[in-house]
Amino acid sequence: MSTVSPPGTPAPGQLTFVAPRRAKPARHLADLTMAERRAVVAELGEKPFRADQLSRHYFEKLNGDPELMTDLPAAAREKFAAALFPKLLTSVREMTTDGGTTRKTLWRLFDGALVESVLMRYTDRTTMCVSSQAGCGMNCPFCATGQAGLTRNMTTAEIVEQVVAGARALAAGEVPGGPGRVSNVVFMGMGEPLANYKAVIGAVRRMVEPSPDGLGISARGVTVSTVGLVPAIGKLAAEGLPVTLALSLHAPDDELRDTLVPINTRWKVAEVLDAAWNYAATTKRRVSIEYALIKDINDQEWRADLLGKLIKNKLVHVNLIPLNPTPGSKWTASRPEDERAFVRRLEFHGVPVTVRDTRGREIDGACGQLAAAE
Repeated sequence: MSTVSPPGTPAPGQLTFVAPRRAKPARHLADLTMAERRAVVAELGEKPFRADQLSRHYFEKLNGDPELMTDLPAAAREKFAAALFPKLLTSVREMTTDGGTTRKTLWRLFDGALVESVLMRYTDRTTMCVSSQAGCGMNCPFCATGQAGLTRNMTTAEIVEQVVAGARALAAGEVPGGPGRVSNVVFMGMGEPLANYKAVIGAVRRMVEPSPDGLGISARGVTVSTVGLVPAIGKLAAEGLPVTLALSLHAPDDELRDTLVPINTRWKVAEVLDAAWNYAATTKRRVSIEYALIKDINDQEWRADLLGKLIKNKLVHVNLIPLNPTPGSKWTASRPEDERAFVRRLEFHGVPVTVRDTRGREIDGACGQLAAAE
């Protein structure tokens, strides 16, 4: 019996680099550099210093409603609201686990596209996992997002708003543990960040620039994940942003990686790792190798040995991820004994390795599970 894929579902191995053309959301303050904000404010007939005031309200006080910015003239507030503060994200549903310290939010964008973000509060940090695209064009067969296909790229402000929303919840004491702040951001939600390069770099700059320009999060607390878009890794290395690069490798050999990570048909393992080592040499930042352990697929000891030989003596850390279940998937997480053996082989080669805490699995909020289903 033949099966018919839902409309828009990519064929196995099909890659989508260019997002479908769709209407863009209105311009938002967070889309703009400080110089651009001052120019817009001047065009509205207001003094340029108002841009600093608006920026402090948004990035420091986490206030996106000019009507509540009482240090601004009442007449100006209306103009600023229309020109710089459109509503970008509408919460559709929120799910929590881990006693409320892990929160997944389903957002509807202005055009009806759906994305998800996840807030994870630990004892020593709070991490926001953000989406950079609605859907994903990289088509990895074990990832729910990749199987859905690519709807569209997100704008810089749509990405930033996910972090600001998490920061508001923390500041308001809505997350157990009392008032807090976002300390880390990982681009590991929906989408391939480096396929939406310009918007993602803009969002990273808004996150790491100090107030009033941005949120003032340490660049060392920001991680940009990629399946291995080699030219874009080179561009990222040259940006002067010491963020962590996370490379979703998932297999050390081209034969298997061609299937698990279809981008490998474009850039092979050796090319991707060369780009990662260049990134580490340029930024002096340790590269994180992400490796989802899949039962009887990529968890053999000989593959651990091959991986260890490829990356030993490099500025690198391996993050092993027990595969998270997705609806209809034929694959599942490795056996505990195979996971332990994989760790031992990497340690034998002197490679630093940890097994990721699978936060959010119960609410389909863990790695590879984000599908933005209503």
